[in-house]
Amino acid sequence: MMLSSLPSSLTRSRLEEMLDSLRQTDEEEKQKDSPPALPPRPVSRARLPSARRSLPNNLNDFKVSGDHGAEECLPNGFDAKDESMRKEKELGHKRSSSFGSKRVKMDVEYYCATPQENMSLLTCNASSGEIEELEDDCISYFIKKKLRVWCKEPRGKWELGTILSTSGEEASVSISNRNVMKVDRSELLPANPDILEGADDLMKLSYLNEPSVLRNLKFRYSKEMIYSKAGPVLIALNPFKDLSIYGTDYVSAYRQKFIDAPHVYAMADAAYSDMLRDEVNQSIIISGESGSGKTETAKIAIQYLAAVGGGSGGIENKLLQTSCILEAFGNAKTFENDNSSRFSRVVQSGSTERSYHIFYQLCAGASSALKETLNLRPISEYKYLNQSDCVKIAGVDDARKFQELMRALDTVQICEEDQELIFKMVAAVLWLGNISFQVNDSENHIEVVDDEAVTSAALLMGCSSQELMAALSTGRAQSEDGTITKKLSLQQAIDTRGAIAKFIYATLFEWLVEQLNKSLQVGKKCTGKSISILDIYGFETLQKNSFEQFCINYANERLQQHFNRHLFKLEQQDYESDGIDWTKIDFVDNQECLDLFEKKPLGLLSLLDEESNLPKASDLTFANKLKQHLSPNPCFKGERGRAFGVRHYRGEVLYDTNGFLEKNRDLLPFDSVQLLSSCNCELLQFFAKVSSQSQKESNSFHTSALDSQKQSIGTKLKGQLFMLMCQLESTKPHFIQCIRPNTKQLPGIYDEDLVLQQIRCCGVLEVARISRVGYSNRMTHQEFSERYGFLLSEANVSQDPLSISVAILQQFNIPCEMYQVGYTKLYLRAGQIGALEDKRKQVLQGILGVQKCFRGYQARSYFREFTNGVTTLQSVVRGEITRIKYGITVKSSITIYSKKLEEIHAIIQLQSVIRGWMVRKGASGMHKLKKYPENAKPRYESRVKKPEVKDMTKEQLLSTLEELQRRVDNAEAIAEKKEVENTELKERLKQSEERWTEYEAKMKSVEEVWQRQMASLQISLVAARKSLASENGNVQTTRCDVVSPHYYDSEDATSVGSQLTCASTPMKISGGLSVSDGGRLANVNFTTVSNLMMEFEQQTQNFDDEVKVLNEVKPGQSANLNNIQELRKLKQRFEGWKKQYKVRLHDTKARLHKSEADKSRRTWWGKLNSRA
Repeated sequence: MMLSSLPSSLTRSRLEEMLDSLRQTDEEEKQKDSPPALPPRPVSRARLPSARRSLPNNLNDFKVSGDHGAEECLPNGFDAKDESMRKEKELGHKRSSSFGSKRVKMDVEYYCATPQENMSLLTCNASSGEIEELEDDCISYFIKKKLRVWCKEPRGKWELGTILSTSGEEASVSISNRNVMKVDRSELLPANPDILEGADDLMKLSYLNEPSVLRNLKFRYSKEMIYSKAGPVLIALNPFKDLSIYGTDYVSAYRQKFIDAPHVYAMADAAYSDMLRDEVNQSIIISGESGSGKTETAKIAIQYLAAVGGGSGGIENKLLQTSCILEAFGNAKTFENDNSSRFSRVVQSGSTERSYHIFYQLCAGASSALKETLNLRPISEYKYLNQSDCVKIAGVDDARKFQELMRALDTVQICEEDQELIFKMVAAVLWLGNISFQVNDSENHIEVVDDEAVTSAALLMGCSSQELMAALSTGRAQSEDGTITKKLSLQQAIDTRGAIAKFIYATLFEWLVEQLNKSLQVGKKCTGKSISILDIYGFETLQKNSFEQFCINYANERLQQHFNRHLFKLEQQDYESDGIDWTKIDFVDNQECLDLFEKKPLGLLSLLDEESNLPKASDLTFANKLKQHLSPNPCFKGERGRAFGVRHYRGEVLYDTNGFLEKNRDLLPFDSVQLLSSCNCELLQFFAKVSSQSQKESNSFHTSALDSQKQSIGTKLKGQLFMLMCQLESTKPHFIQCIRPNTKQLPGIYDEDLVLQQIRCCGVLEVARISRVGYSNRMTHQEFSERYGFLLSEANVSQDPLSISVAILQQFNIPCEMYQVGYTKLYLRAGQIGALEDKRKQVLQGILGVQKCFRGYQARSYFREFTNGVTTLQSVVRGEITRIKYGITVKSSITIYSKKLEEIHAIIQLQSVIRGWMVRKGASGMHKLKKYPENAKPRYESRVKKPEVKDMTKEQLLSTLEELQRRVDNAEAIAEKKEVENTELKERLKQSEERWTEYEAKMKSVEEVWQRQMASLQISLVAARKSLASENGNVQTTRCDVVSPHYYDSEDATSVGSQLTCASTPMKISGGLSVSDGGRLANVNFTTVSNLMMEFEQQTQNFDDEVKVLNEVKPGQSANLNNIQELRKLKQRFEGWKKQYKVRLHDTKARLHKSEADKSRRTWWGKLNSRA
């Protein structure tokens, strides 16, 4: 990153060291050698009287001032009048006959510096004797201190040297090559110390003179630092090569103020910041000669504004792409510039120049399909293009440029159909130039040659070849008898052809600009502020200057007047009207040159329009008329023949009037308008319609015979310039002065004479002087107090804006020489507003920090309060919802449990009924078995097939008993386990309410009864087991050995009537009783006991489950009335079942006893049989 200046603190320290050494060596001669002091300045005419004012120390200047009417004097003792005459001599004219400028008589201040930092100031008095004495004093001072000076060689080049001695009006100077030369003392100027070499702002130079400025710019240019400042003006030297000082990184650095070196980015950022801060429209005005780099500078400024305004997307990207389109259709190569904005260049161009870029780009880069559509030929075959020997530009690829143009057209949303129409019009212009004519009679009348050019042009324009040929060869004229058609001469036909071509291209460019504006939505009402960037064609001085240069230089003259108005006139008028203590600075005013162009009725433009409307006028008669009427004007110079000269602000330009009248008229014949209106091409129809409407509008405003004609080119340009100036006057201007360092367009070459001529013309020195001694920042008291009033620490300050402004200045200790207080405004030197803005920004950041903390605390407090309220509300709502849900759940649980309990009761009831029925059925089966003998057939068989029951062995009976014992043990274990669970449940229920205690007592009584009954049942079962075991033992001994018993232990043990049969037929026993009958009875008894056991276990499990369900009450909850009622019902069922069970158990016991008696009888009967 390059820095363009050294720190001022370093500058002061070195100067102070040098001053200390000088004071020690020259202490005795200090009074003699030191310059005289500055007298006090006059009292300001403003509201506040100013104290003794001196220039700020950081300017490193001393001042030579003169009273009103006194001659001007330079600090080196030279007569300012002689110096002024010398400069005028260099420009080629005297002051009395100022060439194109108005020298206003003003008091002038010149600034230069001695080696001391806080130096005394030289004063020049009115008397000539004192001036001569001062001259001798200055010369002796420079000799004594051996300070460097600039001396001018006879050939006009400035050289650095040291004064050795003086003799009269001559001085001996030792120059850099150690040669000694004698020069006139009027050719000596003070030089700046080396430490100031390369300063980025000319205001920082101790001595503001031409050689110092030239050396400073040359030093910076050699270091590729092409940007410098002259107060508010940015100076940009064209490097003629690409530099790595642009791009996103530099945009960000300048936007964040990381870099403060002069740059286009810095100027664009200043305009952008001023627009945001002051809410005022801004303008960036770029001026300079052709080839000085104005177009590239404008593109760089647009690039920065597009970047800070939103990036490369959307309208910003479109804005950047418009430059490519406008350059292609509006720029051309000239002798001095490869990319120059042209005023009019279609039908002719110079030998080393080119026409508009689009012609060459289209021929080089069009696709094969587009070339076929347009019937394009090589560039060398088009007469409008082959007039020049220059077809290509070095380093420029026209084919690549055309592809970039196509992408730009797509970006700005110009459709493909419109793009094709645009290229058709461009190709039509080229083919029109190839149309040739043939003279067919002695009166020079012509006919159009019907060839490929006519056919192609007519096809592209959308008309027939005959219509085009007729429009180019004939014309209509008005007479007393009506409209007369006549044939055109060769020159008239050529002019008609050129008029049609220029009209098509000019209207095409205007239409294209309108489309770009629509794409950018410029036509809509702008609610915000804007920044305008003006890049106007540069001032031109060629070997042969025609009407084109005449219009271009007039536009630059008007733009220079705007420059002078804002930087010199308005500023100094503002100082005077507001009562500021101010000494005027002289500058070159170009108002007389503008009057020469614009004054009516004897101005250049007025006389040109007048002569253009005369039927027999010619270019020579126009030149003679100018010499007749304008010779007394100091800015006009008559020449021989058709030439005349104009003294512009940049020097004298000689114009050739050849073609002035025809180019100024630029009339499109009526036949040509009719031709364009009848074409099938939509664009040409639109162009003809717009032309007719503008003609009617023009005629409606002008009624005289002279003004009824169509507006000329010069008048149009004048009106457009007035509109432009009105728009610029409503903005705050920012000026960029582009300088061309050489005419060869090569990098690294610095032509001092060329640069000096440009800085003289644009007034760089005057701008730097007025900026250094002036006040670059000014604000009304109201604006200043409103913007910075809150910075005051005192509470009791007057509300008067003036008092507030003064209080602010005093509070921040701004030196009195850095500001002046006017009647209505406050004027501050450069840098003071920046300091106040920094303080304001700091205070605002502090205020914002406090506000941020307070608002954060307030927001957090509100959020906590809100959160607590929401949490409370949520807890209440959720509690209510939970309670509702719980109530519904409890009710549904009770309902489900009640339904389930009822279902269980119904199942048990059904089971009891079924089991009773099965028992009864089994008993009836046994009864039938006894009633009918074995061989007897019952009258009907049972529909249900009875399973066969085989006799059981002793081992099977023992296993069955063991199984019964095991089941009893399990039942006891289960009972014990249930007892433990009930005990634990009792412990939990003790913590319940009193009702639960009563309920628990009842439960205990029920359980005790249950236990007793269980014990009694167990005793009965034990007895039954013993009886059954003894019976089975006896039966086992009497069983038939040949029978293989098969015992089926059916899972359904509830069928009492199930029969057990042997596999073989039992033996016949006397008396009708077999051994198998005893086994069958034993098995029946065993089945009955098993059924009782199974019923006991099942009922035990059922009653335990129901009691457990009733006992499942959560801790802390009391038993409700439903549980008590259910418990009572359970007790009643238990009592009912117990009674039934006891009855069945008693019956079983009775049968067992009966079977034992029968066994004894069967045993006795068996014994008798065995004996028999």
